Amino acid sequence: MLPAAVRRWLHRPKRSDPRLLSQFFYADERVTQVVTEINCLDVETDPQQYLVLLNQLHLSQTELLSIIERIMDECIPKERHGRDYVIKFPEDLLVDNLRNHMLFAAECLMARTYIDVDEADGIRLRPLAKDLLCSLELVRTVLREQSLNQPGPYSEPIRRALIRFDMLFAEFELSYVSSLVSVKSPEEIYRQQEIVVLFCETVARALKLGYLTQETIDGYEPQLMFTIPRLAIISGLLIYPDGPLNLERRPEEISRVFSPFYVLLRKIRDLLRVLSKEELYMLEKRVLNESTTDSQPFKDIDSPDFRGAATPRVSAVPRQRGQGSGSTKAGVTTQAPQTARWAELRARYTTTEDMIHTLFVCISGVADQLQTNFASDLRAILKTVFKIVTSRAEEQEVTDTGQVEVHVLPTASQLADCALCSRSRGGTGREDALAPPDWVPDSTCSHCMACRMPFTFLRRRHHCRSCGKIFCSRCSSHLAPLPHFKQLKPVRICTHCYTTHLPSTSKNTS
Repeated sequence: MLPAAVRRWLHRPKRSDPRLLSQFFYADERVTQVVTEINCLDVETDPQQYLVLLNQLHLSQTELLSIIERIMDECIPKERHGRDYVIKFPEDLLVDNLRNHMLFAAECLMARTYIDVDEADGIRLRPLAKDLLCSLELVRTVLREQSLNQPGPYSEPIRRALIRFDMLFAEFELSYVSSLVSVKSPEEIYRQQEIVVLFCETVARALKLGYLTQETIDGYEPQLMFTIPRLAIISGLLIYPDGPLNLERRPEEISRVFSPFYVLLRKIRDLLRVLSKEELYMLEKRVLNESTTDSQPFKDIDSPDFRGAATPRVSAVPRQRGQGSGSTKAGVTTQAPQTARWAELRARYTTTEDMIHTLFVCISGVADQLQTNFASDLRAILKTVFKIVTSRAEEQEVTDTGQVEVHVLPTASQLADCALCSRSRGGTGREDALAPPDWVPDSTCSHCMACRMPFTFLRRRHHCRSCGKIFCSRCSSHLAPLPHFKQLKPVRICTHCYTTHLPSTSKNTS
């Protein structure tokens, strides 16, 4: 048998070989080369070169992990470990090179270097880090062996090694991130979904009352980043009081985004309840006109004495346009007569303008603090809202500065042009295909491929067994057998395949 070095030289793939295994061979070789150079370097005599090599190692490892990721998508697409837990992570952590950060963290833990975590967490995480790094070495070994063989299907040892590595990476990633930041609980994720609904209802109400136009929303005007949260605070406290800003619940029962402002929100709510329809209209117009100005400190709301203030409730009764001056935009009507306490609360302000100014300052202050203290959460909420309320097929990215970056999504005609349609036009019959389609990897798809709605903790991914694409439950609600794929029991089918590619006999049995 030839020595390993000779065999490696004789059977090494060509650099021009497009196969993933060939790309892996040279990426793996580069990582090994850089590690060897680092081990041979005297750090004390040449610290600058050490930093250069560390950067090269970081880049080469990033490339290597990217290729391994693509190999897993090709080799074990249906056995990939779920990554639904990433929705719990703060948005700031969801970067493209998160995997390489995790690998670096595992290496630091094995060297007993606790950079981001305290020593107790580091000791707890070291066994996981060791298992992960050992698994990665096994993956590199079996893939190197395969890359030196003749082209062919992935071997069973490769499949087993990749499945274990994928599972260990997910386990370490969740454990390590959980030790760094406060990972959202399922309850908190649900509460933030409620905030998304409130923001969407706020936009719908603003459109109905003429506060906003669809053109303004479709144009992603920057002031909407300030206007929508401020209007949502008013709506959540007054128009939709049973929603996520239901202050009849304890502070720990509302979203962590709003719970720090619980006492202040109660004071704002009490003062909102005494507004007339015209005064509410004046307040909301001021929010619209001055949403980009700096708000004043919270202390302004504490100038009146709110202790013991009890005010009559108001109900959200939308007014029809043209019902009198000042009432066309108002959203509430008083259900009970003005009481002595109601008059007492109003009497604490010298003028109506003073009362509205106080409310504006405090509402703006809460909204601005959300932008500061919960920037990642609010950015994710607004990103989802824009995907829902815009009328054009575009994807928006809310940046740290409050700006919105727009990326045009594929049109409906492009989405409908599926591979099965193309195959049919090319003359290959649907029944001739006996091999089930490859599934689109979960990690590459963040939107339903039909309605383009973003996937969330509640809106889950579902694969169509006919075309392999990913859809929400609404767009893949059909069940039918696929005898040409030897699927005799009813399986999930997307609406497009059900109506376009499914034989009538299968539809009758679904």
